[in-house]
Amino acid sequence: MNTKSLVVLLMLLAGVSATAQDKARAKETKEAQTKDARSTEATKKGPPTQGQDAAKDKSEKPEIHEFVIANFRTESGVTLPQARVVYGTYGHLNAARDNVVLLPSHYMADCHGYEWLIGPDRALDTSKLFLVATELFGNGHSSSPSNTQEPLRGPRFPVTTIRDNVEAVHRLLTEELQVKHLRAIVGFSMGAQQAFQWAVSYPAFADKIVATAGTAKTYPHGVVRLEGQIAALTADAAFQNGDYTAPPTKGLEAFATVWTAWLFSQEWWRKELWRASSPPGTTFEQTLHEFRTNFIPGADANNLILQCRTWEKHDVGATPGFNGDVEKALRSIKAPFLYMPSETDLYFPIGDARYEAAMMSTVTLTPIPSLWGHTAGAGPNPEDLKFLNEKIGKFLGR
Repeated sequence: MNTKSLVVLLMLLAGVSATAQDKARAKETKEAQTKDARSTEATKKGPPTQGQDAAKDKSEKPEIHEFVIANFRTESGVTLPQARVVYGTYGHLNAARDNVVLLPSHYMADCHGYEWLIGPDRALDTSKLFLVATELFGNGHSSSPSNTQEPLRGPRFPVTTIRDNVEAVHRLLTEELQVKHLRAIVGFSMGAQQAFQWAVSYPAFADKIVATAGTAKTYPHGVVRLEGQIAALTADAAFQNGDYTAPPTKGLEAFATVWTAWLFSQEWWRKELWRASSPPGTTFEQTLHEFRTNFIPGADANNLILQCRTWEKHDVGATPGFNGDVEKALRSIKAPFLYMPSETDLYFPIGDARYEAAMMSTVTLTPIPSLWGHTAGAGPNPEDLKFLNEKIGKFLGR
């Protein structure tokens, strides 16, 4: 796989569709973060409504916004003086405010992360729907170790949970956008974790829920994997317990290498499917080097670790009222739920999905028949893309 093809794939998985978008996104975020002359909440500029800037629908690119919550208390007990949630919107909010679909982001992704589902010929048509794509705490744009001031900067930033993120977005929807109900929630990976949490915390808030390549709980095997990746990163002496003065490059490369081993299926590697977009003569060594050095370009080490910790702590059974019982929490889900695990996912094994689906009375379990491992849940190849858009579109009543 040549450098350009690989970087495009990695940007897709991290929610970035092109280098130009990445640069524009950085500029937009910087501009958003300078707006904080407002007191404690995001200014109520209001979402776009039908009839405003209709030409923007054609580009299928989001408008970037920021919501700020004053004194946001996390589940860890630490209060963020200002919790920032960056989000993007596509399409236009109708007068009844009932055409909204929430797209919660996945690991280190930004609000571009669901553009594989968006378009007039795909599952989410912005001529009819208003899409809200939110960004997780720790991605470097929303509140993160890298952009928070002392005393909570870097390794002192509190561990935020999936529930923390859901609570912040619930406030964003109900307070800033004045949205009281969702047409649907669609989530991939850590976005799927959020979809499950929404289904348990707010069982009547969405008409339908879709989760691809993600589970209702991170089981011990997943925690072991994530701990291995964190250990690879923090073993670099340059990490300095998170107070590094320059990126811990060796640790970041070790982290990326361990992560890559789990990203695709064993058969994907054995069949050398990376050759499909590579020039003749590309070697395995060159491919591995690109993954090692370009996994998530420019990512901050503390941000990577924070979102790993968020991933590790995910457990819908820990929701207040369920006393740690994940099965009870799953049985409480009321909304129709399309559950789409990848048949070859090493992050979220299909066996975990089958175990969870057995507890859910409203579930439609639809495995993705793919060799692309975890990435299959975001449609990185034409077959998976077609399968996801057809199944999700049909489920949502497209």
